[in-house]
Amino acid sequence: MRTIPALTVAALVLSTPVLTGRAAAPPAAPPAACVTSTDACTAWVTLGGGPGRTMVYTTHPLGTRNDAIKRALIMVHGTNRNADHYFATATAAAFLAGALENTIVIAPHIVTSQDTLAQNEIAWPGGGDSWRAGGASTSHPGLFAFDIVDELLRKLATKSVFPNMQAIVVTGHSAGGQYATRYAMSNKVHDTLGVPVSYVVANPSSYAWPDAMRTTPEGDADPAAAKDGWNLMPDAPIAHTKFTYGPYDPAARNCPNYNRWPLGLDNRSASYTSSQTDEQLKKQLVSRPTTFLLGQVDTLPLGGFDSSCGAMAQGPTRRSRGEAFVKYVNTTLGAKHAIQIVPECGHNDRCMFTTDAVFPVIFPAVK
Repeated sequence: MRTIPALTVAALVLSTPVLTGRAAAPPAAPPAACVTSTDACTAWVTLGGGPGRTMVYTTHPLGTRNDAIKRALIMVHGTNRNADHYFATATAAAFLAGALENTIVIAPHIVTSQDTLAQNEIAWPGGGDSWRAGGASTSHPGLFAFDIVDELLRKLATKSVFPNMQAIVVTGHSAGGQYATRYAMSNKVHDTLGVPVSYVVANPSSYAWPDAMRTTPEGDADPAAAKDGWNLMPDAPIAHTKFTYGPYDPAARNCPNYNRWPLGLDNRSASYTSSQTDEQLKKQLVSRPTTFLLGQVDTLPLGGFDSSCGAMAQGPTRRSRGEAFVKYVNTTLGAKHAIQIVPECGHNDRCMFTTDAVFPVIFPAVK
């Protein structure tokens, strides 16, 4: 009879699974996304060390470790400050893109002094450009509207909470698009996070121009041409490029504030940007990866269209203003920003963000 050495027997015992009558527990499934625009999907974010705070809608907790999350989408609402609606838009886009399982979607609720406030809720001036331009809080001195996304970015880049975070996108539509474009050029955390951040600007009424030049009312900026220039094509429409630029005469147009922040870089004394030079803002405008989404038929003065003289100096329609701004920044300052005309969309966030061609921009590829 063959004898098995004692060490071999021990090795066999140690390597043989112990059968206890119960199967081994499977790995814990990642937590399901919270996708309803209700209190169940809200959280409070403290700014400036507290007690001031801002409410956000979020698909996952911001302070609980989540290894499944690989990207983040921050969606800024429009002029009606309807964060619940924009949260629904963003989560619908994530679902349609097949990105809901590995993406955290956040929609901050930026309130003004005209709204009903919760305890310690931070407010910004109502009835103007303040919150969409990084203005100062009326309820909590020393805090600015751009501090909200600064804090969200810091939380999303925290490795102990989101160890596999690979990409963050900050976006907004209409007034939220104004917030996104000005935040992209001015935020102070972009290079400190260790996670790539990109910006997607959709259908804003105006931009912060980098100098006193403006588009002239000819070519694709001619009011009649801009209103009807839809580029109806079988495939994706293309951006207009027939723009010329020249000095703007504020006296002749009776528009002395055309280049004042947030329409330009002048007079930024009471803003998040006041500590930054014009050259610094221009450099950041050029270097930070930004995609501009413009609705193919966003050519009518609808949905809170800014018809002030300063905004009209940038072009006759939202689409024309965006096309002219991107061409100027790319050709004059050397930026490499992308521009995408979203087919058949007007001034409508649901149409813009739930179009297949937009998904790769708002949900960048991750490993």
